[in-house]
Amino acid sequence: VLFHPPALKCLFSDTKLKDPFSLAQKDLQNLYEDIKKQLLVSKAELKALCDYYFDGKGKAFRPMIVILMARACNVHSNKEGVLLPAQRSIAMISEMIHTASLVHDDVIDDSDTRRGKNTINQVWGERKAILAGDFILSAASMALARIGNTTVVSVLSQVIEDLVRGEFMQLGSKENENERFKHYLEKTFKKTASLIANSCKAVSILVNSDPEVHEIAYQYGRNVGIAFQLVDDILDFTSSAKRLGKPSAADLKLGLATGPVLFACQQFPELHAMIMRRFSSDGDVDRAWQYVLKSDGVEQTNYLAQHYCQEAIHQISRLRPSTERDALIQLTELVLRRDK
Repeated sequence: VLFHPPALKCLFSDTKLKDPFSLAQKDLQNLYEDIKKQLLVSKAELKALCDYYFDGKGKAFRPMIVILMARACNVHSNKEGVLLPAQRSIAMISEMIHTASLVHDDVIDDSDTRRGKNTINQVWGERKAILAGDFILSAASMALARIGNTTVVSVLSQVIEDLVRGEFMQLGSKENENERFKHYLEKTFKKTASLIANSCKAVSILVNSDPEVHEIAYQYGRNVGIAFQLVDDILDFTSSAKRLGKPSAADLKLGLATGPVLFACQQFPELHAMIMRRFSSDGDVDRAWQYVLKSDGVEQTNYLAQHYCQEAIHQISRLRPSTERDALIQLTELVLRRDK
């Protein structure tokens, strides 16, 4: 399938627009301290393990979206945009679930660096890393239960199921090319976008009983989440290891065929056999890398990410105008432009 770049709406030219990160800054101020308070544990080593990634060095991209969505939905629902404590809790829980999934992913992928430092599995070993991920998840589940809204519990529990299913999907590959792309996008939704979509939906549920508003919040999160991951998959080919804080071509080395490779395979069918053997033969990774760079795989994946951002803008534009709603529109541009 060839995608052509949609004309991105000119919504980013207004200089008065506040940067999404600075707009959410106040609400996110003590986010990592508050997460650490959830991880109350007497054993010093487990505490060190769990606190390791909550050092304030992460982008806090997910909590930021959740906070902005909460305030946008509050304005839309005549609630003056005041953030509810339960909505802030959801932002915190989203970062905890995300981080637990990173800890487990690093074990599965045998990664040695994350966010520019050694991974938990590298420092403490695999067994303790798995337990740390489990512990962070259990703390997130308890924080979720304390919110006391059964619909919200069920919406966010879906995220944990999707993360596991997505990881399983990543372990398999499809023979048929069309099925392969569908499989890749579904895996991308489950592993990355479900968390953003369902966290956005959860904060909307807390202030509004209209299913249409829940759907707007969900669809914005879903589309931005898929675009975010598509750009991540592009950066694996275009960004240097130093910028990313993790080695590049990492996906190929793990045997994963992401968007750029799948698009490149349409121009260079030689990639098909390599994809099926998960780039396991000598020289596969380098050859696949060369094919991707010779093809327009990166460009096509970029068009696809633009398409998802357009859809996210279309959805969020249905909410009543607010500073936060406009920041969520602007965020789609930042997602497309990021370089790490």
